Amino acid sequence: MTDSIRVTGGRALNGEVHVRGAKNFVSKAMVAALLGSTPSTLRNVPRILDVEIVSSLLRLHGVGVDYDVESGVLNADTTTLSPADAVDIAQHAGSSRIPILLCGPLLHRLGAAVIPDLGGCRIGDRPIDFHLEILTKFGAEVRQADDGLHLSAPNGLRGIKHELAYPSVGATEQLLLTAVMAEGITTLHNAAVEPEIKDLIDTLQKMGAIISVDTDRSITIEGVTELRGYDHVSLTDRIEVGSWAAAALATGGDIFARGAQQRHMGSFLNTFRKVGGEFDVTPDGIRFYHPGGDLKSIALQTDVHPGFMTDWQQPMVVALTQAKGLSIVHETVYENRLGFTSALNQMGAHVQLFRECLGDKQCRFGQQNYQHSAVISGPTPLKAADIEVPDLRGGFSYLIAALAAEGTSTVTNIGIIDRGYENFRGKLTALGAVID
Repeated sequence: MTDSIRVTGGRALNGEVHVRGAKNFVSKAMVAALLGSTPSTLRNVPRILDVEIVSSLLRLHGVGVDYDVESGVLNADTTTLSPADAVDIAQHAGSSRIPILLCGPLLHRLGAAVIPDLGGCRIGDRPIDFHLEILTKFGAEVRQADDGLHLSAPNGLRGIKHELAYPSVGATEQLLLTAVMAEGITTLHNAAVEPEIKDLIDTLQKMGAIISVDTDRSITIEGVTELRGYDHVSLTDRIEVGSWAAAALATGGDIFARGAQQRHMGSFLNTFRKVGGEFDVTPDGIRFYHPGGDLKSIALQTDVHPGFMTDWQQPMVVALTQAKGLSIVHETVYENRLGFTSALNQMGAHVQLFRECLGDKQCRFGQQNYQHSAVISGPTPLKAADIEVPDLRGGFSYLIAALAAEGTSTVTNIGIIDRGYENFRGKLTALGAVID
């Protein structure tokens, strides 16, 4: 499979796509299976690169992984675990940052874990320091070696009290996966409460964990000595749903996202309607469509849940290039996430970036010289261009721009998109896109 795609734009996308489990949950649930003394079953699993990567990492540690693509059912037998070599972990992980989340479960089950050099989408400062801080507070010992970081827990792991400076999803996941079998009680303040986090908590609870979530973003975990496997159905990927919705808006199309769940899409649906899009919620999914007329400019600010998700921002910005007037976007989650707009300007959009907080509140990037706000003038016709995918969500957004543009664009480095979008080429073709 080539790492580029040619897109002939100027056509409305119409039809149906089936969206399965959430990338940001499925991979973490697969890691959680390591904690179980009996096999686990995960359902509604999409065929994406992240699932392949985590499957490989689990197999390196002696886990039997069986994934049926057609049914979306993945079985993980963790009854026999073994240590893995850092070089092998690095080779199978590639650019994924998942290995850092394996540490807590592996320390509980094997007493040791290894973290190779970590990659991931370069959309902002995403250090592993806060992961290591949490693990060491639990009692892990970290040793630097040529092949990476080696962790051990000679005295076991014990519950902690921890407060996050920012409600980080990754840090919350790390703490949950480590605390559930740590001795004593763990409390986390200012935790992330995204739907994917709630689904992970539900999964851990099925395994025998005792976890309480309060309304003030506090989570309390009472450690247990043993967990069993789970049988769980993943929530639908709300990021992919939002991406297809934005594609319908940008191209003047009509797309039914089978499997989409309204309860996880509230802030997106409100924004979609404010821009001028329409949607119909059914028991089987959500239909997103452009009802005709002008799209409306808006002021948009990303935030942690229940705010407008940062992963929805990039595809929505593409749609806003077709809205009448001046739209303002204030990105408060990742400081460099608006960098993808340079390619949109190359295609004819008018997007200006600013270092100031152009939102209703000052955010943590306001005094740090990051271009994290944008003003979008529209509507502007988009024209074809040769563009390179910078990251996962920006990459799919480039596809949306190419689909909305007149002419044929060449989009390179599209392998990144496979990390989080199942069969996106086939889905595009089914919607009437002209790609090769």
